[in-house]
Amino acid sequence: MNGQAPQHHAARVEAAIASGQAARSALVASWRRSSRLHHLDPSGRGLPQRLTEAELRAARERIAPLLAAAQGAMDRLYQAVGVAGCCVLLADGEGVPVDRRGMPADDTTFQSWGLWTGALWSEEHEGTNGIGTCVVEQRPLTIDRDQHFFARNTLLSCTAVPIYDHEAAFAGVLDVSSCRADRTDAFSNLIALAAGEAAKRIEADLFRRAFAYARIVLTPTADGQCGGLVAVDADDLVIGATRSARIGLGIAPGRALQPVPAADLLGGDIARDHLAGGQRAVLQRALLRAGGNVSAAAKALGVSRATLHRKLKRFEIRH
Repeated sequence: MNGQAPQHHAARVEAAIASGQAARSALVASWRRSSRLHHLDPSGRGLPQRLTEAELRAARERIAPLLAAAQGAMDRLYQAVGVAGCCVLLADGEGVPVDRRGMPADDTTFQSWGLWTGALWSEEHEGTNGIGTCVVEQRPLTIDRDQHFFARNTLLSCTAVPIYDHEAAFAGVLDVSSCRADRTDAFSNLIALAAGEAAKRIEADLFRRAFAYARIVLTPTADGQCGGLVAVDADDLVIGATRSARIGLGIAPGRALQPVPAADLLGGDIARDHLAGGQRAVLQRALLRAGGNVSAAAKALGVSRATLHRKLKRFEIRH
């Protein structure tokens, strides 16, 4: 398959760059980076470069926690879009796909396009494209057909969403790509929504795995939706927060999170509710393990029998 006529596409890209549109168009700014910073030719015909098998294994090992957390979400996303001729790719922070899902009948086509594990899809190598441009801009985006920098990629439609790890650092990209000519705008919007939800599930799973020993608190947004996740340890200190939670709580995403009392950070009813819920759960577990014996439960918790009785009364726990 071939994209737009290379010379026609190249002339269009160069004209847009020369017109100064880069100042007001994110797409043209990406074209400009591809041309001026990375010295790529939009009419270039070379296929995407590939890592060696050893290099790909090393890349997968570097993001092993992300790979493990992404499996379920990638499976579900593929089930939703695979029958429509799309493949699902998980790329690392360098723009290299390290895992994928695709219909076996489409594998030859996607492999010929370089939409395969180990291919180099950074802007430095492939110019403007879903994965590479998402790595640079770190925002959800779609690069549709002739928005690609290389003419040979202008039959592709690529929707990409950034993924952030448990420390709110950029970790990789979830991408849905198609080379179907009949992909409509409405279907593209549905893909963007599905990919965004899948990325959130991956981030949540990655966060829960990283803080498996902590209580996970949902942080609401102004519209009542869950904005992110916060990890609270046994001492009621917030020890982790997802990027969306940090943004909602006014914590700079790029800074290391120092432990802070949950009541100080969360405040109001949400802190009281979750802290009370956590203490109640601790008391109930201690009682169950002690077979309902208050003295034994108090000893296990390291408090006096009188203190435990007061707490049981406060939380209305029968024993």
